[in-house]
Amino acid sequence: MSHPRLWRRCSALALALALGCTPVQEEPTEARPEPTAATAQELGVGGFAELHHHMFAEEAFGGGWFHGTVTDALSRCDGGWPESDHARVRMDLSGLLNLCPNSGGVDLSGVPILAGLFGIGGAVGSEFLGKIEGTQGDTGLHDGRCNPNTEWPRWDTIAHQQSWEGWLKQAHQGGMSLVVVSAVSNKFLCEALPPQNRTRPCDEMVDVEVQLQKARDFAATRDWVDLALTPADARRIISEGKLAMVLSIETSKLFGTADWRAELNRFHALGVRTLQPVHQLDNRFGGAAPHNAIFQAAQFLENCHIDSDCGLTVGGLTLGFDVDSQCRNVRGLTAEGQQLIGAMMDKGMLIDLAHLSEKGVRDAYAVAEQRQYYPLYVSHGHFREVMNGKLAENEKTTPAWVVQMLRRTGGMFGLRTAHDETRAYTKSGIANNCQGSSRSFAQAYEFGRQGLKVPMAFGADFNGFIQQTRPRFGPNGACSAGFKAESDAQEHEQELSGPGRLGTAFDEQGLAHVGLLPDLIRDVRNLGANTAPLESSAETFIRMWERASGPRTGMADAAQDIDTSGVAPWVKPEDREQAYPTVCGAHYAPDSKTLNEGCRFDAECISDQCTSVLCNTFDGRCVCNDDGDCGGAAYCQDEIPGNPGDNDCVAKKGNWDSCSRDGQCQSGACGGCANLVGWCYTPRSKAYGQTCKADRECTTDRCSADCYVNPTGSCLCDSDSHCGTNQYCGWGLNSGKCQNKKGRGAVCSADRECQSGTCRWSFTCK
Repeated sequence: MSHPRLWRRCSALALALALGCTPVQEEPTEARPEPTAATAQELGVGGFAELHHHMFAEEAFGGGWFHGTVTDALSRCDGGWPESDHARVRMDLSGLLNLCPNSGGVDLSGVPILAGLFGIGGAVGSEFLGKIEGTQGDTGLHDGRCNPNTEWPRWDTIAHQQSWEGWLKQAHQGGMSLVVVSAVSNKFLCEALPPQNRTRPCDEMVDVEVQLQKARDFAATRDWVDLALTPADARRIISEGKLAMVLSIETSKLFGTADWRAELNRFHALGVRTLQPVHQLDNRFGGAAPHNAIFQAAQFLENCHIDSDCGLTVGGLTLGFDVDSQCRNVRGLTAEGQQLIGAMMDKGMLIDLAHLSEKGVRDAYAVAEQRQYYPLYVSHGHFREVMNGKLAENEKTTPAWVVQMLRRTGGMFGLRTAHDETRAYTKSGIANNCQGSSRSFAQAYEFGRQGLKVPMAFGADFNGFIQQTRPRFGPNGACSAGFKAESDAQEHEQELSGPGRLGTAFDEQGLAHVGLLPDLIRDVRNLGANTAPLESSAETFIRMWERASGPRTGMADAAQDIDTSGVAPWVKPEDREQAYPTVCGAHYAPDSKTLNEGCRFDAECISDQCTSVLCNTFDGRCVCNDDGDCGGAAYCQDEIPGNPGDNDCVAKKGNWDSCSRDGQCQSGACGGCANLVGWCYTPRSKAYGQTCKADRECTTDRCSADCYVNPTGSCLCDSDSHCGTNQYCGWGLNSGKCQNKKGRGAVCSADRECQSGTCRWSFTCK
């Protein structure tokens, strides 16, 4: 058995560096007992699980942010006009920080989003929200992102519905058999929205109740989905071919100021079976993992605290959170937080550690350990060791020592389907050459499967202010890791090497909505990942839930086999960028653009011809230089420079279409008026007497056509061999025409004109 006191004496540093401070084992840990009937466990249920899904988030934030609902027909939005539509913050946020008396010296100019929100005002701030490299987002004035199914959703959607019921059903039909629906809200975000856009006053728990009610109504009125209140419910629902829905809560002001015990009982009665004690901000239950400047500002407005131990926010300062020198929140679970977790365990509820500070995670693990390793899980997160260096510094990412804790309790991990750059996991065997796409997701997934050996499901976080997995193809932000040259090179590489496209919206829209989760699995599988554990993750979730509600005899898994090797070093984008050549001071990827793709410089185009001029003063596109750029069925149209059709590849012409050179013709031959001028024709394709336009079109190499007077003629003979056995090729007025040979006594001029073969004295046939 293990020794809890020894475990608690291990330092976090030792855990993080070596995973070496593990419970002393007097004897090998036995496999965990199965809490339910053996037959049910052996058979299991099919399908994958999505552990963090903000269905009905149109009711979050006072109902003032999202466009489109789960159940109504999808409709066009008006484009985010200030103060009048969704995805807009208030115009008067610039003085909000003045609510804290010590905020005057805080310079937020180095944080674009905060500078927009608090320094200039909401109109400008709205334009910053959700806008990262490679995308224009869909916040602020999102003209061109207004029409459903064509302009939204796509991978970078944060303000339009991603969980419409048609897409949810599509995901279910594609293999999703269990979804954790998380009711969400945030008072700060709600109060930042124009009041006229909200449907109710800002109250996080009211928003949560509205969403939970909608979820229950949805489950009660659809014959393909049902609410799971117990693990047995989930097994039954899935075995009936339905989607099992489990209710959860994610909000910072959990239970408000009410008696939390009574509220926990009430929400349990409403069907909630899992929740996060902490979300974006510290609350009475514990500390949050800081990760976003917006919520650091929100935390500052809660407590007016400015911390100088570490500069998470700007200029050596962290707003709101009390952090140590490593930028980690010093606040763990409070006494109430530990009591809340204990009360949840008494009810068999699942405890979600997502967003909890690292100290809070250790505190929760200590409680779980005391309760015979009660299962803990993370509904949505990133594996720290395989993420890019910037993200790996973030406390919200999950390090290997936390994964070890999850495994020991019999928990699992919901892997975020993010757009972020990952380091290459060399043991995956999958090239990491399209950052932010399914290739990046595959690096993290295989690291979790092979290295951390943790059970996983999706933790997609749809409708959660989160941009999703990028596409590998197309113009909508494919393959981007921070600078254009690399994204151009990587996107082109996807076209050159497999696997190819799936033939669905996922190819160019990325993970736009929940219905495309099966496509993500298929693409990752095509890349070479072993997706079998992910595809059966609903069973994993149910087993975790059964462990929570059934008897436990100790640690589920010693988790001594974690191996974090095989992760390639991370090179900063600005350093990688230096490997690319420059034109006009801008880095570019040579020969990365095909015809008609947007370009800045000639050298970006495979054809070495871009219509952009003056160092990309005007947007350009790649055009052809010569026929060789256009393939076998087209030619390069060489017209007046500046003409919209100049240097475009156009289809080659058929016979008798006008032409000016051989390369324009399908036949490869142009003529008739003069050499290479006139009409397309197929050489030597017309016999004597057939209609023609050029000499070389005839098998006789002679056509009666004249370019100016008689442009269409017929094929003529040029020798007797072109005529029948008893004919000869005429001359004079009959030049080029086959004539019947003449009989005895007929006037002749040559032997060949006579049937006898003899023209006597060149006057008459013999």
